[in-house]
Amino acid sequence: MTNIYELMDVTQSYGGRTVLEVPEMKIGKGSIVGITGPNGSGKSTLLRILAFLERPVGGRVYFKGEPVIDIDETLRREATLLLQESKLLKRTVFENVAYGLKARGMKEGISRKVNQTLEMVGLDPVDFAGRLWFQLSGGESQRVALASRLVLRPEVLILDEPTASIDAGSGRIIARAIVDARERLGTTIVLVSHDIDWAYAASDEVISMFSGRIRSRTIENIIPGPWKDCPDGTSCRYLENGQVITAVRRPEEGYSTGLLDPDDIILSLNDPGNTSARNTIRGTVVRMNLENEEGNVLVTVNAGGTVFTSRVTTGSLSKLGIVPGSPVIIVFKANSIRWV
Repeated sequence: MTNIYELMDVTQSYGGRTVLEVPEMKIGKGSIVGITGPNGSGKSTLLRILAFLERPVGGRVYFKGEPVIDIDETLRREATLLLQESKLLKRTVFENVAYGLKARGMKEGISRKVNQTLEMVGLDPVDFAGRLWFQLSGGESQRVALASRLVLRPEVLILDEPTASIDAGSGRIIARAIVDARERLGTTIVLVSHDIDWAYAASDEVISMFSGRIRSRTIENIIPGPWKDCPDGTSCRYLENGQVITAVRRPEEGYSTGLLDPDDIILSLNDPGNTSARNTIRGTVVRMNLENEEGNVLVTVNAGGTVFTSRVTTGSLSKLGIVPGSPVIIVFKANSIRWV
């Protein structure tokens, strides 16, 4: 696959504080790449660099094989950014979607392009083209904003929290529109989302970020803090749903990011009861990927807002009989967690 982006030793700083460090990153042309991570992990800064809205203070950025020297309007037209709360113009839906085409001097075929793009985002042009901006629900407004970017046929579409504060139905439609844009237009998609299940469903690959760095490309599990000291001398990490991860005490004060090898996680359908593993966490399968020709499968599980990936053989997977959406229990030892 040809790479549309290559980042080498890219860093960004604000006020003397380094907020992003990317030794190497490659994004294939026509791929859909999801980025997850807690607030302050560097996701938005990375998006702004990819959208050519910021120049990194260090390193090199290549776009379509060429080094990015000067950021100009031509580059920004090739990589379009849709923010979490993109405001619509105080006009009709049709005029909102057509605005970018007209601004670029297009005069013919506008109606056809607008109608086709509205259909891509699940909005019937007959019903929606004439509606005013205030006659739309939150999900409909976000889909119109997405259509206003897709109609421009950008080389890269960059989405910052595209499903924030919208209903699940609109989220599914946006996911389908993203895949459709890749298949029909060859668009490369880069998206940031806190909705872990949605990100895995919409993306070919999901990258995890923490403290300005890429920590994982779905191969190693990242368990960020805060970790708390437990009475028995171990460390505990509380998940959003109240479940607890137990690890051996952190080697040094301030170490709060745990790493867990996918090979150290066992998947089970039933609670194993008393076990020396110390960790039995309930979750839901969100994705399964064939890793290689040897028959290993990466099974991704969302457990209380934290994502875990386990490496299993196809034989073991067949015995478990799980599919995306299946409830499972992940089991791993407390001393399997390493610290960075």
